[in-house]
Amino acid sequence: VQLVESGGGLVQPGGSLRLSCAASGFTVSSYDMYDMSWYRQAPGKERELVATINSAGGSTNYADSVKGRFTISRDNAKNTVYLQMNSLNPEDTAVYYCHAVHKRIATINYWGQGTQVTVSS
Repeated sequence: VQLVESGGGLVQPGGSLRLSCAASGFTVSSYDMYDMSWYRQAPGKERELVATINSAGGSTNYADSVKGRFTISRDNAKNTVYLQMNSLNPEDTAVYYCHAVHKRIATINYWGQGTQVTVSS
């Protein structure tokens, strides 16, 4: 399985970015059997959960630090999960990672390689 993130970059405070994570190569189960999440890791800090969406796309959860600013969504027809990030601030600077976990077998999970988001003026 391959998860490929894209959409990162440099943005000014108050700006927006939309991250995408395209998944391919599923053999055990199809993409719609996986809950998807975005994590981030800032320099010198532990990786933290940003947002999660369930396999059907009907349930989402967010870290308190991004509630009201970030929106996670998915398109199961395209095997892609998105993270719309608005009102970005310097504290959002991090490498953002996509994560897939099988909704019934948690030991089946995969990580993307990450995409850098830098918020700076």
